[in-house]
Amino acid sequence: MSVSRRALLATAAGAAAVGASAVPAAEAADRQPAGATLRTLRAAADYAVEKVRTVAPGVTGFPVGTRFEKWTYSRNGDWVGGFWPGTLWMAWLHSKDDSFRAWALDSARDLAPRQYDTSTHDLGFLFSPSWVTAWRLTGDDMWRAGAIRAADSLIQRYNPRGRFIRAWGALTDRANAGRVIIDTMMNLDLLVFASRQTGDTTYLDIAVQHAKTAQRFFPRPDGSTPHVYDFDPDTGAPIGPNTVQGYSPASCWSRGQAWGIYGFTTLYRRTGDKEFRDTARKLADFAIGALTPDHVPVWDYRAPQQPYDIKDASAGAVMACGLLDLHAATGRHTYREAALRLLTALAETCLTTNSARADAVVARCTRNRPAEDGIEISLPYADYYLLEGILRVLRPEDVDRAIDLSQPR
Repeated sequence: MSVSRRALLATAAGAAAVGASAVPAAEAADRQPAGATLRTLRAAADYAVEKVRTVAPGVTGFPVGTRFEKWTYSRNGDWVGGFWPGTLWMAWLHSKDDSFRAWALDSARDLAPRQYDTSTHDLGFLFSPSWVTAWRLTGDDMWRAGAIRAADSLIQRYNPRGRFIRAWGALTDRANAGRVIIDTMMNLDLLVFASRQTGDTTYLDIAVQHAKTAQRFFPRPDGSTPHVYDFDPDTGAPIGPNTVQGYSPASCWSRGQAWGIYGFTTLYRRTGDKEFRDTARKLADFAIGALTPDHVPVWDYRAPQQPYDIKDASAGAVMACGLLDLHAATGRHTYREAALRLLTALAETCLTTNSARADAVVARCTRNRPAEDGIEISLPYADYYLLEGILRVLRPEDVDRAIDLSQPR
């Protein structure tokens, strides 16, 4: 690592609860895109906020996806529970309407039992956009303490022999004991948060070791990635690539590629390790090159029917956020330009503006194509990351307060 643990832990995240950290200079330098793009993004953000305002009073759980354009719910949050309170926080930042703040806090409280869940790697998805953001925006220590307890649960899934966090299954489940997925890169920031808050480097060490393992085995020479990589859980020896949500072990599931771009960039920002930044660039360069002219990702960049295959707008929203981050980390304007094209395409072609009955903001999403599960539906993470991405452009200081956009010093 190119920054000492002492220096990393000294950057107390407590400052985020009382004042925003510096917005990256590269992003601040060209914060305002062309007027037409700004108008499109503002209109999309306004539409999203009004949609959420209309739907929120009737939400009865955690949205997991739509059926006939209406949200279906999970009571415990499944793996997506953090995105509904996260979307409410983004709506609050854009509108300053305290109704969204109250709804976000109420929703996040319902995730409390999941602090102790050791059966999933998805605790970062659950607690970062909900509890960590709640602490940063309110300063209430309850949220901080719960997020740290979630990190305690997550590190129990670490395999020291293979230096990875297993993705799926209870700790006693042998069938999934050696399965690692690219998505886990997005859960590591919860561990960095816990290290900064407690001064205990155990969380950070596990995050870094997992990322280095992913960095070693997931990226192919062209920058594409598989969804899954299997290891022998007893020895830690690599077995090989695999997939669950992609077309094949040799294909490139677009949302997984986006998780990798965003996740590696975030860990670079938290540690200053330039190898993580360079890995993010490699993944980003492949994904940008694989986009179709409409700038909405197909569900898998290497499926046989691409580029004419079904779309996954959620992959585009996640990718846009990661590219904006990567621009700030590298100063390379091509990443910001690609992110703006993605956000504009989503705003112009993927919103639910033509439907009077739709509960969600973003349409044209694909949850799990191989399982024929959730084809051309709406997904809660698409709504969350679309708003996060647009507000990174329109309100970077506010988003910084919520999720900490600081760069290595």
